[in-house]
Amino acid sequence: MAYEIERKFLVKGEFRDQAYAKSRIVQGYISSARGRTVRVRIRDDKGYLTIKGPSDIGGLVRFEWEKEIPLNEALQLMKICEPGIIDKTRYLVKSGRHTFEVDEFYGENLGLIMAEVELSSPDEAYEKPDFIGEEVTGDRRYYNSQLRQHPFREWGLISSNEQ
Repeated sequence: MAYEIERKFLVKGEFRDQAYAKSRIVQGYISSARGRTVRVRIRDDKGYLTIKGPSDIGGLVRFEWEKEIPLNEALQLMKICEPGIIDKTRYLVKSGRHTFEVDEFYGENLGLIMAEVELSSPDEAYEKPDFIGEEVTGDRRYYNSQLRQHPFREWGLISSNEQ
């Protein structure tokens, strides 16, 4: 079984000038039931199907299976997704021996910028870049499947980038 171990953070400063790559991501959910999500993602010109299982109690570790699929199949699957699409640009930023994935959201989640770092174990050390703010690992509001249903704009908050 494949597991993902990741920590999530809000972004509080400039990061774009540190990115070595970026891509546009549009994704939808065929199923967003708690603990069992099935996601369709189009990243630039490639399609992916991802299945995620329930998170551990801290939201740090969960089952993840992903397979690249033909773009035309991903486009067809997007048509049967639940309402609400996630639209974002993902920037890749190196920090020490890790890569932080920084997602800048659009549409109903405009103003939200989050970073994730994948680890090989829950207690693995990593170097935080200067733009990393509050940790939100395990806070369900920040799961993409939740942002689709309860977008950031509805929260009535000011993002850390606008303060």
